[in-house]
Formats: sequence, C-alpha cells, structure tokens
Amino acid sequence: MIPYSRVYAAVNLDAVVSNMEAMQSRLPSGTKMIGVVKTDGYGHGAVPVARAIDPYVSGYAVATVEEGVILRRHGIQKMILVLGVTHPGSYEELLRWQIRPTVFTLDQGETLSGLAVSRGVKAAVHLAVDTGMSRIGMRPDEAGADLALAISRLPGIEAEGLFTHFARADERDKESAREQLEQYTEFVRLLEDRGLYIPMKHCSNSAGIVEGLDSNQLDLVRAGISIYGLYPSDEVDTRKVALTPALELKSHVTYVKEIGGGTPVSYGGTFVADRNMLVATIPVGYGDGYPRNLSGRGSVLIHGRRAPILGRVCMDQFMVDVTHIPETREWDEATLIGRDGREMISVEEIASLSGGFHYELVCGLGKRIPRVYFRGGGAVGAKDYFNDIYEGFGYLQG
Repeated sequence: MIPYSRVYAAVNLDAVVSNMEAMQSRLPSGTKMIGVVKTDGYGHGAVPVARAIDPYVSGYAVATVEEGVILRRHGIQKMILVLGVTHPGSYEELLRWQIRPTVFTLDQGETLSGLAVSRGVKAAVHLAVDTGMSRIGMRPDEAGADLALAISRLPGIEAEGLFTHFARADERDKESAREQLEQYTEFVRLLEDRGLYIPMKHCSNSAGIVEGLDSNQLDLVRAGISIYGLYPSDEVDTRKVALTPALELKSHVTYVKEIGGGTPVSYGGTFVADRNMLVATIPVGYGDGYPRNLSGRGSVLIHGRRAPILGRVCMDQFMVDVTHIPETREWDEATLIGRDGREMISVEEIASLSGGFHYELVCGLGKRIPRVYFRGGGAVGAKDYFNDIYEGFGYLQG
C-alpha cells in the first residue's frame, strides 16, 4: 500500500538498471561510464539511482559540491566529479569529501593547489576544454595546452581527467559533434606533445552514447538523461539503444461532480461546458511542477482511458472530463505520466503539449511530490520532505 494519496512519483530502479545494461552493451570492453546524477538524479532521486547503477559505473557526475556531498554522506565511494564551476569558498569541502572539481583557469588551479598543499593532500581535478559549447573550459589551442600543462604541474594537483561537452550530438546531423571531437583529439595530441598524459578522457553525453560517437576512442562516457529512460531528443536513432522510462506520476481523483451546459470550469472560465458533463478533480498543479501550459491540452489516464483537462491547471488542482468514464469514483487512481492498461502518457508528450522540454519536466517535479522506489515489482523505499523543519531560527521555535 503506497501511503501517498495526493500524488507520488513511482521510480522503477529495474528500468534504470536495464537502461545502464542497454548502454553498456554499446560500449567496447575498455570504455567505462560515468553516471550523471545532478539535479537530484534529473528529479528521480540521486542517491537511490546512484546505488542502483553503482555496479555499472566508474564514478558519478554532479553539478555542485553540495550534490556530491549528499552522495558521500549516503555511502557512495566512487569518484564524484563536479561538472560546473566551484566557488573557492567550497574548496575545503571538495578536499574533505574527495570530490573532483572542474578546473580550466590558472587562478582556480593555484587556489586549489595552495589549499591542498596546506592540508597535505592531493586534489584530483578534471580539466575542461571548450570545443564548441561556449560555456566553460580552456581553448583547444596551443595557449590552452600551455595552460593545462601549467595547472598539472602545480603542487598538490593531479590532472586526472580531461573532458568536453557536445553541444549538438542530439541532432540528426552529427557533423558538429564530429568537429568537436576532432578539436578535442587534437588538443589531447598537443598535451601529449608536452608530456602531459591524462588518464581519464571523456566527451560523450547520452546522445553520444546512443549514437556511438566516440566510445571506441576514449576512456569514459557520461550517461545522463538516458539513465532515466528518456532519449536526448527525437532526432537520435532510438533503434540503437532500447531505453525504458523509469518514472511514472500517479495521483487520485478527489471529487466527481455533474455539471450542466453553460457551466464554466476553473480560473477565467476558459472552458464552458456545452452539455451535461461528469467532471473529476485531480489534486495536482503547477505548484508541483505539473505544467500550467497543459491547460485545455493535456489529459490523464483513469481506468485505462484518457480524461482531457478542462480549463486552466491551478496551483494545486485541475479538472478533467470523465463523462465517457462514468465508473469514475473518488480516490480512483489517475496516471499523469506513465501507463494504465493500453494507454500511455509519456514525458515527451507532456513536454510537447506544454511547449516545454522533457529534461525540464522531470527535473522540475517539486518537493511536494514524494518519490517511491520500486525493484523486483515491489516498493523498496521512499523519499519525501514532509518532516522538514527550519533550523537556526529561534523566533520559529515557539
């Protein structure tokens, strides 16, 4: 019995494992994977996902130091890389928890070097090279190679990795990604000409893995959205790797009522019934990360049938038409994402209807939505924030 009657996200860890195995089958035996679990595992839960995929990865990637510390505090032992820029004020935490930062300027390297030497430790870093994303990273030229060499020679610094990020690998035309890979490969040659050999080299994101862009050349690939059973875009060749969506979003009907013709529904009366209708209320809204742009466009599944959304999605509720599903009763299950019988509502469908992006949708599912984890057909754990308290605010204590 799931203890959440309003809404919950069901995360299938068996699907997560299946996706890792499908990607692994595409890789040569010498190529390993980094599991990208930033943004709380793309909204699925970083810690349960990391534990599930641990046998399949050589390490993890996150966006912030704090995300890395959460993994460490939950017993994750393998390499953790912060893909973004880390403020120098957090370097102590990096060293304490043995989390790898991304480095691409001499100032970053020197500051980290000084702290590592003072602590008597080595700081393993991954150097970022910008081959076309124009986000972060050193230039892939002679000056960039000199900079990389200078950083690598700083005391207390170990240049463990070198990476770039494909900007357009999820497009049908792979020419841009190939050009980036060529720039990266040439940069590696410039480094090796200077005597700098970096043991961990990685470029491919999920699209690169699915399309097999560089897995036969480099040491690592970074699996991100594909871990969770979502393809990077509708332009990648989905026939190459079979992925299974890991997340479903479930709710329940809270109220069923009959309305007559001429009755408006929801804010603004943007929908007005043209006949007698049976209407059900679903207790979810944009306050949970369910897109308001699904107003009058989306649907949910009740008893295996689609129930269209009527009028505007509210912050906490919305209404659907169940006239054609007369057996609908209060507390019947409503599927907002996932499968019910033969019908399915995918994340991609919702993103398309709402004018959004499927990455954004799963990442944006809010803290009011508990995550329930399934393995072997049964629930094995859950995470919610319902017992959170504010600490350190004396005026809130009494």
